Amino acid sequence: MAVTVEEALGTGRRKTSVARVRIREGSGKITINKRELEEFFKIEQDRNAVLSPLLHCEVRDSVDIVIRCHGGGTTGQAGACMQGIARALLKHDSDLDEKLREKSFLTRDARMKERKKPGLHGARRGTQFSKR
Repeated sequence: MAVTVEEALGTGRRKTSVARVRIREGSGKITINKRELEEFFKIEQDRNAVLSPLLHCEVRDSVDIVIRCHGGGTTGQAGACMQGIARALLKHDSDLDEKLREKSFLTRDARMKERKKPGLHGARRGTQFSKR
């Protein structure tokens, strides 16, 4: 008889980054793209963002997390990881719903880069005016 390990999955998105998160019972180990949290996110602000849903729900040392993320930059990936962890925690334990919504961990940040328009140098930057 095989023993099944219950896993909860969650997907997070921020800007152009996508993070797929797996949560299972464990000792608090966090792996992102087969690297440790401190090795993957060098900036403390990004590490704090990833850990914030776990610390708020007080489950930091009781779950193991495996994250696969791609796209965007480090801050976008940290935001995607944060949302993915929150969604996976919700599937893992539905009683955490109010705690996660209280700090807006489940809300997708819809802000994206505005596209470049034809005839302009950027999204809104026009050409330089020349009097002569």
